[in-house]
Amino acid sequence: MKLKDRRLIYVGFGVVMILLAFFVVRSGVLNKKQTAQTPPVTVKAMQVTSKDTPINYEFVGKVQAKNEVKILARISGKIVGKMVKGGDSVYKGQPLFRIDNKQYRSAIRSAQANLAKSQAALNNSQRNVTRYKSLAEQDAIAQQTLDTEAAQADQDLATVQANEASLRSAEEDNEDTLIVSPVDGRIDVNDLNVGDYVVAGSTTLANVSTTDPVVVQFSISENEYIKFIQMGNGTLPDNFKNNLKLTLSDGSEYPLSGYVDQIDKGIGTTTGTITIKAIFSNPQKFLLPGMFARVVAAGEVRHTAILIPQRAVKELLDNTFVFVINTDNKVEQRAVKLGDKVGNMILVEEGISDGDKIVVDGIDKVKAGSLVNVTMIEPDNASTNPVQQ
Repeated sequence: MKLKDRRLIYVGFGVVMILLAFFVVRSGVLNKKQTAQTPPVTVKAMQVTSKDTPINYEFVGKVQAKNEVKILARISGKIVGKMVKGGDSVYKGQPLFRIDNKQYRSAIRSAQANLAKSQAALNNSQRNVTRYKSLAEQDAIAQQTLDTEAAQADQDLATVQANEASLRSAEEDNEDTLIVSPVDGRIDVNDLNVGDYVVAGSTTLANVSTTDPVVVQFSISENEYIKFIQMGNGTLPDNFKNNLKLTLSDGSEYPLSGYVDQIDKGIGTTTGTITIKAIFSNPQKFLLPGMFARVVAAGEVRHTAILIPQRAVKELLDNTFVFVINTDNKVEQRAVKLGDKVGNMILVEEGISDGDKIVVDGIDKVKAGSLVNVTMIEPDNASTNPVQQ
C-alpha cells in the first residue's frame, strides 16, 4: 500500500472518531449512563399533617424578692452581739444583732427616778388641793390660795406625764438595742459584725429579702400587648393572667404556676415594652432573687396549623424553602412562607399542604431533582412548645 493511501485511511479514521464523539456528546448518552449510575441519597422525611395547635409565648424574666427590707439602726452604739450569718434564712421576730445597752439602761434608771420625784410632788399638791377646798368652803382661806394650789397640781401632773413619756422612750431605746427581723426571708451577706459602730437613722445593719412568694418581672412588646388585649376583649386573657409557667435556665419547668400581679402604667419610651410583674409561690425557697427564667404564657389556638421541624427549612439570602419528595422519590425545591417558631418546630403559612412529604434530615445532601432513599419518621411533638420571643 502506498504511503498516500495509508494517509487517507488514517485521516478518514480520525474523521470518523471525531464525528462519533460529537454524536455521543450531543445525544447525552454518557450523561444518561452517569446519571443512571448515581445512587439515591439517603434522607429522613416526615409527612406534613395539620392540627389545632395552642400557641404559647415566652418572655425573659428575672426573679425578685417581693419585699426587700432595709434594717436601719434606730439607736447609736457598738454592736456587741450577732446571732446570724450572712445568707441565713430568718423568721419574723428572730434576733439578729444586739447593740451595747449600758447607756440606755442608765437612761431608764434616770427616767424612773425623775418620774418618782414628780409623782411625789403631784401627790403632795393633790393632797393640798383637797385640804384647801375644805378650808375654802369654811372661808378659812382665800379662794386665790386654792386656785394657786390647784394650778400647782396641774403643773405637777404635766411633769409626771412628761417623765412617763421619757421613761417609755428610754425603755424603747433599750428595746431597740436588740434588732430583730421584721419579716420572714433571707438576710444578705453584706451585714455588719461585732465591734462595728452604728449611727441611729443612717447605718444599714442588713437587708432581708422575702422568699415566699417571689416576683418574676418580664416585659412584652407594644404589639404583643395589643394582641393580648384584643384577645381578652380589653384586658389580658385569663389564661395569660392566671396560668403563667416558668422554664428555668437549665431547661426544667418550675412545678408551680404564677399569676400577673402588676402591669406598668405605660409603654417605656426607650424600650418600647411594658413591664409586668408576676407572683409565684416559693415554699421550698428554690427561686432566688437574681435568677433568670423564661415566663411561658398561653396564647391563641391556631386551627389546622401546619408545623414542621426548623431543621427542615433551608435559607438562602432572603428566601426560605423546603425539599418536597414527589411520588417518584425525587426532590422538589418548594418556597415557603413561615410564621411563628414553636419550640423546635415552625409554622408554615404558605408553600406546602397537608400530606406533603418533606426532607427533615439530609437537606444539605440533596438538590432539586435528586433521587432519594427515604426513611419516614414521626413529626416532632410541638403542641406544648412555646413561641420563642
